[in-house]
Amino acid sequence: MPYHLVAFLISTLVVLWSTPIVKKIGLKSGYVDLPDPRKVHKKPMVRLGGVSIFIGNLSAWLVIWISGGFSELPSTSGYELLGVVGGGFCFFAIGLLDDLFTLSPLLRLVLQIGVAVTAWHLGVSIDFFTIPFYGLVQLGWLSLPFTVIWLVGVANAMNFMDGLDGLAAGIAGIAAVIMLAVSLYMNQPVAALLAATLAGGALGFLRYNFNPAQIFMGDGGAYFMGYTLAALGIVGLVKSVTTVAVVLPFIILAVPILDTSTVVIDRLSRGKSPFTADKRHLHHRLLQAGLSQRSIVLFIYSLAFWVGSIALTYAGVPGGKAYATGATLLLGYSSWQVWRRILEKQEGP
Repeated sequence: MPYHLVAFLISTLVVLWSTPIVKKIGLKSGYVDLPDPRKVHKKPMVRLGGVSIFIGNLSAWLVIWISGGFSELPSTSGYELLGVVGGGFCFFAIGLLDDLFTLSPLLRLVLQIGVAVTAWHLGVSIDFFTIPFYGLVQLGWLSLPFTVIWLVGVANAMNFMDGLDGLAAGIAGIAAVIMLAVSLYMNQPVAALLAATLAGGALGFLRYNFNPAQIFMGDGGAYFMGYTLAALGIVGLVKSVTTVAVVLPFIILAVPILDTSTVVIDRLSRGKSPFTADKRHLHHRLLQAGLSQRSIVLFIYSLAFWVGSIALTYAGVPGGKAYATGATLLLGYSSWQVWRRILEKQEGP
């Protein structure tokens, strides 16, 4: 059985097994997310689901490591792997501490930057960029700030997406599956293994997190998945040193990146802190328009599938154009359904 399938299955099964246990512990200990006017849920919810996601990924990593699945890793890439896995653990720990003790936004940011800088020193670094019609440009000393902004930004973008049942887990799962396919096509076996593990954990968690959710992943789960996707985008795709590969992570993660960027720019333009909580994300606006949680989540899933299909096509993955055609039709249908329901709500009974 291929290591990628083994990693996916182990992560999925461990998450399916451990999530009810984590939920039970969370209820007994009182670590729940209470309702408030900014939030969508109406009853206290355990917010420690990230623990089961991390345990699932860790279990798969250990099994694959013991069985020799990481033996294909080039000797020069060991530190990069440490940067991805170790950095993911640190981001998970930061988020878990916030879930348990409510850290200040500034402290979270400082800790995240520290982890990102360490990952950069270990080789998880964006060393070049691509300019259309020109080619690759070496970043030099700009590599550090570009890398830190990317790692910290994507981790927080995934956390900001965690506003509706199943939204962040589904987006992360879709992005991980796309990254798995692209990594395999580009002959990046270790990145593919980690992507398969992440996909299994995210999709397994949906069993308990899709609407109506039984448990939330919390900051720990969102930070872990966001950072790992961002780091895999660097070591698995950007490091391929091709004009095509450099932009692929940005395409695959376009939905959380664009949503978060728009909201942050809007907050700054209004003189607000970028960490100020509000209801200006895409999913909040669609809720205000009268759509149900499930309709919104499925629509945003179709957006994620669509940008993912574009990444497959751009990377030259066989069948990419067929996937893109299907995803475009799906997005068109989803958009029409959303528009129709908005009009129905506006017209009233």
